[in-house]
Amino acid sequence: MRLPDDRSGAPLALALGLALAGCGVVGGGERPAATAAANPADVANGPAADYPVVLGEPFTIEGVEHVPSDALNHDEVGFATVDREAQAGVTVAHKTLPLPSYVEITALDTGRTILARVERRGPMTNARVVALSPDAAQQLGAGEGAAVRVRRVNPPEVQRAELRAGRTAPLRMDTPETLLGVLRRKLPAAGSASLADARKAPVPSGVRPAAPVAGVEATRTPARSSAPAAAAAGAPAGYALAPLDGAPATRPEEASPPAAAVQGGLVVQAAAFANRANADRAARALGGFVSRAGRFYRVRTGPFATRAQAEAALAKVRAAGYSDAKIFSAG
Repeated sequence: MRLPDDRSGAPLALALGLALAGCGVVGGGERPAATAAANPADVANGPAADYPVVLGEPFTIEGVEHVPSDALNHDEVGFATVDREAQAGVTVAHKTLPLPSYVEITALDTGRTILARVERRGPMTNARVVALSPDAAQQLGAGEGAAVRVRRVNPPEVQRAELRAGRTAPLRMDTPETLLGVLRRKLPAAGSASLADARKAPVPSGVRPAAPVAGVEATRTPARSSAPAAAAAGAPAGYALAPLDGAPATRPEEASPPAAAVQGGLVVQAAAFANRANADRAARALGGFVSRAGRFYRVRTGPFATRAQAEAALAKVRAAGYSDAKIFSAG
């Protein structure tokens, strides 16, 4: 006996099955293709690309041992070379700084300062302190053997992202001629000279260094006034440059009493943080100090004796990414 041949619903069932298969839900409910993995370029240039930070083992160049270290206050002067084989992007090679990390490079002949990413070990000669990529050399306006300052910084993420993507970050504020003169005198015959070694410890939180003395030239400052002279020359607040005549630098607390120094002075406030560790990191990057106000920690630079000095410092702080920075009375 033949079974009833009811074919009236077969076309409808077949069409429904094809439609469901096209939507990607047949056979286990897979996600649509539109939600596939993110663009690999976005991942490569994202914040995760700065980690892990690599130091590596000590190595020797021309009989001199170089030990990579994660020094936050790395600051030196020396001479640059240009790595013509480096890939596109504002990058540099350094012997000991972490890979990756970020530095400000200042051309000591012009004062122009750029932000660069440290990506490689080098240069493989002790006569040079840093190797610039062609893009870095072009932005800095410097060539082979140029005298430079190399200072480690902690830039905001938006500027890190520009460098990771092979683009340029905004130029920093030009270094003033008074400070350039001091830095040039620190240059060695070859290699590099550390500026961090010539500095004293930062001023403790809540204690402000003495205000700069208007009209005092850094090269003629007696030993007991080295802290104000360094501030007048543009050195980061809380540090004292070693005097050029070889006399020992005074500690900031050995200069004029802070209470008297801040009367009528001005400070630049970069930001306020609820977390002390974040405030300390920002203060180190800016060369400033931290003061507590209630449950917040304010990051400030200064004090400055004149409005012109404060305005110059404000421009530099904003160039570092703190667009809401403002000038306040130090008192």
